[in-house]
Amino acid sequence: MEQNEHVYDTEVKNTYDASQIQVLEGLEAVRKRPGMYIGSTSIRGLHHLVYEIVDNSIDEALAGYCTHIEVTINKDNSVTVSDNGRGIPVGIQEKTGKPAVEVVFTILHAGGKFGGDGYKVSGGLHGVGASVVNALSTYLEVTVYDGQHIHHQRYERGNATGPLKVIGDTEKTGTTVTFMADPEIFEDIHYEYDTLLARLREQAFLNKGIRITFTDLREEEPVVNTMKYDGGIIEYVKYINHSKTPLHPDVIYVEYEKDSTYVEIAMQYTDSYTENIISFANNIHTTEGGMHETGFKAALTRTLNDYAKKSGILKENDKALSGDDTREGISAIISVKVIEAQFEGQTKTKLGNSEVRGVVETMISEKFGDFLQENPQVARIIIDKAMTASRAREAARKARELTRRKSALESSTLPGKLADCSSKDTTMTEIYIVEGDSAGGSAKQGRNREYQAILPLWGKMLNVEKARIDRVIGNDKLMPVITALGAGIGDDFNLDKLRYGKIIIMADADVDGSHIRTLLLTFFFRYMRPLVEKGHVYIAQPPLFKVTKNKKEYYAYTDADLQRILEEVGKDQNVPIQRYKGLGEMNPEQLWETTMNPETRIILKVELEDAVEADRIFTILMGEEVEPRREFIVTNAKYVKNLDV
Repeated sequence: MEQNEHVYDTEVKNTYDASQIQVLEGLEAVRKRPGMYIGSTSIRGLHHLVYEIVDNSIDEALAGYCTHIEVTINKDNSVTVSDNGRGIPVGIQEKTGKPAVEVVFTILHAGGKFGGDGYKVSGGLHGVGASVVNALSTYLEVTVYDGQHIHHQRYERGNATGPLKVIGDTEKTGTTVTFMADPEIFEDIHYEYDTLLARLREQAFLNKGIRITFTDLREEEPVVNTMKYDGGIIEYVKYINHSKTPLHPDVIYVEYEKDSTYVEIAMQYTDSYTENIISFANNIHTTEGGMHETGFKAALTRTLNDYAKKSGILKENDKALSGDDTREGISAIISVKVIEAQFEGQTKTKLGNSEVRGVVETMISEKFGDFLQENPQVARIIIDKAMTASRAREAARKARELTRRKSALESSTLPGKLADCSSKDTTMTEIYIVEGDSAGGSAKQGRNREYQAILPLWGKMLNVEKARIDRVIGNDKLMPVITALGAGIGDDFNLDKLRYGKIIIMADADVDGSHIRTLLLTFFFRYMRPLVEKGHVYIAQPPLFKVTKNKKEYYAYTDADLQRILEEVGKDQNVPIQRYKGLGEMNPEQLWETTMNPETRIILKVELEDAVEADRIFTILMGEEVEPRREFIVTNAKYVKNLDV
């Protein structure tokens, strides 16, 4: 090592005065720290740009002025969002002396949502949306139609390239924004159509009657989806229950308004064993819930217990139904509109308005209570479902206690087939859940024993989509997984007790391997969802081919990899290509080098972008209904790669 390799300028390092303080002018702060404003510069942050501009149009719809929103991904991956709202104001804003539209796109915390009468209800309360999108785009163009003139302005990396100009006359009103995300900021500027479609569909459900047209011009044949739901969230519940069997034909819908807080709830019970409650505040998906969700759950449990006791279904000595019992199999959409919404955190995923809880509780007690009285047959079906869930939960509790007592008597509480690691540092530790004893044996020999644990699986695993928790507890294929992870299951799950930072599913690259991966992912999603939400679950990617040339080995993980390697080494008769049919074909050294060595392996992180869509897909793939599964396979067969027949 050369002596001058780590020399520091001590004079600068020890000086800290006014000259060290940076003042970031205008939108420079956004470009310097984009993650503070949009969460990340990954594909998620890229999509957030579209959401911010669309949300402005949605706010116009909430105010009653917009009926049609058009979103287009252009051939060059720029995006255009148009609406037929009032149009962003173009008059001079007194404080800045600039047109209001320019202020909205160039100054942080400027907009029509900080008081006054511009918007009664709004989701975009941070006032950073339009200006942040502008700052993170190579260019952005805004065109405003005010009923008389067409106004246009262009910006480049947040700065106006010229004044707002009148470029024509018009009788229509609205705003059109086109922007190109900056490749210097984002890791990738290629939008995922399905991700954006899910978000736009969600907005169409939440704003009944609004028409949203989503077009992708990047394909040879443009892809166009038009969404308009006059039934609003009633149709949303029908959509998420499409692959489930409802226990009553009609979706239960209640709405209520009090003290400028408007609440609407739609719900329907199905034969599923899991709950699916999705909540929104001012059209923003509150993934962490909040006061509206808390109020709903508390009032639902209380109202069903009250009815069950008054109607004699629950006897005096019977145990009251728990919240989990009353929510088993429910699909519910909760949507609240609040004038002064208080969201916790920059990500706006939890509603903090305490008064909303009281409004929701009153609504459920009154409106849902009335529904139960007027529909005794449906009420009986719902309560019977909850009572069956209660019995299953009690059986699960006893099985849990039995398992704990048994574990306490044994010398080791960890599963016998687990080869544990020596480290307890969860920032380092990882467990490989491996298909089959053969691959498990190779993995045990090839691993790094300090931080890699191996748990082999054998036999067919339980499909938890078709089983209640009492069948999951004590299942001989699932209990080793539950015990090894150490964090519990279902209501008892505690992420702080997780013994490994990474859970890596390692199965063969064939149909059986895909089935095992799907069964495990279904189990994690249904009974250990925080594992997925917090990014602890990974899929190992073993190689598909091995190419040997001049005693040197090359591994290919895809067909494209194989072609590239063959081009590099030169394809001839003497170059053997081995197609791996399973992990068991690899010796420990090969398994380590290709699939387990953190420096060379490829692992895919399982992320939960859209819980609603994930729930729908798991139900389709693993549920009882055959027809939706057939439709899914037919629709998606063209996307399948490397499927062994």
